[in-house]
Amino acid sequence: MSENSTGGTAVRPGQEHFVAPLEETPLAAVDAVDDSAPSGGLFSDAWKQLRKRPMFIVPCLIILLIAVVSLFPSWFTSQDPRFVDLSVALDPPSAEHPLGVTRAGTDVYARLVHGARASVSVGLLTTAIVVLVGGVVGALAGFFGGWLDALLSRVVDIFFALPLILGAIVLLQTLNGRNVLTVAVTLALFGWPQVARIMRSSVLQVRSAEYVTAAKSLGLGRTGTLVRHVIPNAIGPVIVVATISLGTFIAAEATLSFLGLGLPPNIVSWGGDIAQAQQVLRTDPWILLWPGLGLSLTVLSFLMLGDALRDALDPKGRTR
Repeated sequence: MSENSTGGTAVRPGQEHFVAPLEETPLAAVDAVDDSAPSGGLFSDAWKQLRKRPMFIVPCLIILLIAVVSLFPSWFTSQDPRFVDLSVALDPPSAEHPLGVTRAGTDVYARLVHGARASVSVGLLTTAIVVLVGGVVGALAGFFGGWLDALLSRVVDIFFALPLILGAIVLLQTLNGRNVLTVAVTLALFGWPQVARIMRSSVLQVRSAEYVTAAKSLGLGRTGTLVRHVIPNAIGPVIVVATISLGTFIAAEATLSFLGLGLPPNIVSWGGDIAQAQQVLRTDPWILLWPGLGLSLTVLSFLMLGDALRDALDPKGRTR
């Protein structure tokens, strides 16, 4: 054997080379890929984390209970929340009235159960309108950019400068015949800019991703790219904000009803019951306790759920 110019050992002509089979080397195990495993995505990975967290499970169970109470109040009480019996007004809790009787002679427990429907309905309807309007505006502004982004951003800034509660108070004073729909639309009118800003920021980050560029190079139109690839991957932060905002809108409806500008007295709601209970707060505080507890527990559950979703849907948090 002779050495070549680079100092290596020269190979004789005709000499056989031994190459170990790939199956017998550790490289086969290192490079192996399980094609049968389902591909993980943002929501599937988030679900794997959330289902193991008590801070997600507990608020979900509470929200599920509140939802069942709102949909089927007759399962929990047979009392009419509007039935008045002044002979038992302000009676303490008893077997017939587990939580007592209000100043107007109505059953506190029945009003607590039936009041969940109106309060939760306002929160859900407001959140749906906010996500729809704010999500569409933010997605269009962030994806197309240019003059459309400038125009929509200025509109968002105008509405963002209007306080939620103050704007709702002014607008609701001019309306007659208030109901769940009018209160929800009023709150949504002043609540959608936050979702629009978050959606726009998320779309700006997603639209430069490699899969978006690949979709465009394969001939997919801009609208198809936005709907099929950009929005599904940018919706995570919006879901988090919508969950937290739902609790905020429920509290906002209670605030408006407490001020006498929300739902009318013929619609049973927690905010209206809190407003009526303030008249006997010093002598019978337990009348205020139960609607306040129901409102606080509902709002707290949605806030806790939003925090859990934020930790799970945050891509940076998921890599830590």
